[in-house]
Amino acid sequence: MTELVKRNHWVIRLTHWVNVVAIVIMAGSGMRIFNAHPAFARPGESFSLNPWEGHAIPAWLTFGGWLGGARHWHFAAMWLLVANGFVYLAFLFLHGEWRDVVPRTGDARDAIEMIKFYLFVRKNHPVGGKHNALQKMAYFAMPLLGIVIVLSGLAIWKPITFGFMTAMFVNYKWARFVHFAGMVLLLALALVHVFMVFAVDPYSLRSIVTGWYNRERSPEARNARPFYHLLGPSVPAAPDTEGPPS
Repeated sequence: MTELVKRNHWVIRLTHWVNVVAIVIMAGSGMRIFNAHPAFARPGESFSLNPWEGHAIPAWLTFGGWLGGARHWHFAAMWLLVANGFVYLAFLFLHGEWRDVVPRTGDARDAIEMIKFYLFVRKNHPVGGKHNALQKMAYFAMPLLGIVIVLSGLAIWKPITFGFMTAMFVNYKWARFVHFAGMVLLLALALVHVFMVFAVDPYSLRSIVTGWYNRERSPEARNARPFYHLLGPSVPAAPDTEGPPS
């Protein structure tokens, strides 16, 4: 019998898809803004951490058409992202779902076990909760990166008005670097997340659309490594005897 469970509340699903739209618009428009002056330092200054100083990002990765249009899209998406972030974090706190993503003692050990499983060093999928240790680390890091991106963005948007924010990042060029690097890290985490969904647990797409999830098709139940679902039915995991002692 199929074991369906309600995995994702509608608030989680809604904020997830709003984030997807906001981040894509912010990333594309942000790169278009960057191309107007493809350097972290102001004219006449230098910044040693950018070996591609002066080289624009390929136009096909940008969004907004021109500098003014990109700025309008960027700030519109920024406020959408901030409002959506407040709703998401408030829901996690008030609904108690923060327990699913907050780091706990033993997560580093469990993350190592997951890596060992993916590298075929460990035979059986580690026993976990709603999210495995690697997922929890990614889901916890994403909101933190979002906060850093917003603060550094305000610091470079109004470096005089928000001078105290600019000082938090040392100066203008460092604030611009942190803003850019933060977005690159956020996009990298998002791409890894999307890859792992399709490679390991494509059945979870149902849960982020309708909220329902079939536990019988979870990676843990199928003992599934990346792309194993393409090879046919997975072999269920044997009773876990490889985990750390309790």
